[in-house]
Amino acid sequence: MPQTPAATTTQFPIQAQDWHGLTRLGFDAALGITHLVENMHETISARAGVLGAQRTQPTRGITGLVYRAVRGGTRVAGQGVGALTGLLARLPNTRTSTPERETMLAVLNGVFGDHLAETGNPLAINMRFRINGQALDLNQAAMSQQIENPSGKLLVLVHGLCMNDLQWSRQGHDHGKALCKDLGYTPVYLNYNTGKHVSENGRDFCAALDQLIAVWPVALQELVIVGHSMGGLVTRSACHVATEQQSPWLALLRKVIFLGTPHHGAPMERGGQMFDSLLGQSPYLAPFTRLGKARSSGITDLRFGNLQDADWQGRDRHAQKKDDRTPTPLPEGVDTYLIAAVKASKLNDPRNAVIGDGLVPLASALGKHRQPELALSIPATHQWVATEANHWDLLSRQDVYQHLRAWLADDQS
Repeated sequence: MPQTPAATTTQFPIQAQDWHGLTRLGFDAALGITHLVENMHETISARAGVLGAQRTQPTRGITGLVYRAVRGGTRVAGQGVGALTGLLARLPNTRTSTPERETMLAVLNGVFGDHLAETGNPLAINMRFRINGQALDLNQAAMSQQIENPSGKLLVLVHGLCMNDLQWSRQGHDHGKALCKDLGYTPVYLNYNTGKHVSENGRDFCAALDQLIAVWPVALQELVIVGHSMGGLVTRSACHVATEQQSPWLALLRKVIFLGTPHHGAPMERGGQMFDSLLGQSPYLAPFTRLGKARSSGITDLRFGNLQDADWQGRDRHAQKKDDRTPTPLPEGVDTYLIAAVKASKLNDPRNAVIGDGLVPLASALGKHRQPELALSIPATHQWVATEANHWDLLSRQDVYQHLRAWLADDQS
């Protein structure tokens, strides 16, 4: 008689504390939808032309009173439900976080992270260093307990948009753990809110590195940073801040390696900006740009690869139509390397100019730019392109790892 397979249980990824944050985000969205509908109502009532400026006046009379009542009722309901879920958030957490929950939080922060941070939503990720998903306590006594056999060679890995530190492990491979085994580096993984501006994360990353090296349990000989995708931009931004502030960790930085970093932006975000502009040409469609503009500051920074506060401050971040960034050179005295990927089988395939690895065009990943002051001058021997690979294959392909290992092994001989 065949045996009945044992029942398997799947842990629900949401913790009690998360309901409070999700509820607040849901009511914020409801208020936004109410504003959108009111704008549409006013446009239709005014019998506006198909093309022209958007009607921005609030509705008046009984209609206006109804919309104000809806918004007021939504706020009151949100406060009531928020108070109830807030009580749940104070309950002790009896569950450990799951990879599914970590992925959910990473995606929410990538798309809405700036809003979550600005509104104090508990779903917002606070920047921290982690090992195996556990946050490091940045004091020397705790670090000695948390890190097994720390070495004087520190490797910091910085993930990309809508991702988290656990996702450096892909298809059974983790660049950090492999470099620990092969070359003796101690890997530490940054986890951060990818929806915030790159320059904000860069500034926080710079300060966090100063804290980390100050309490490292053993004497540090070198620091290496590997950044995947947006993580490379955050790393460049942190180096810029460190240069201006003369941060101590910069003197220890020996090498930086970029994996699929959109140094000059990604066409997907530029397409989003163009779509918003097209919607804005009609007063009937313009209210729907609210939905598109809900995307985070981190995402809009990917339009051209913004790195500094000056690239976005003092203007509507959705209005940047040309690449007018302030040039941000690579840190002096630091060896810089980069690996790009293309989905095509040949490097000369014309599709690489647009498609690249599926998200980042080849020229952007290689730091090439028509304006010399924005181009990255990285020697050809410090570059490599993986063919028949997508953006995430850069985390797991063995040929990618072999280049990482060879570049970092140069100092071992």
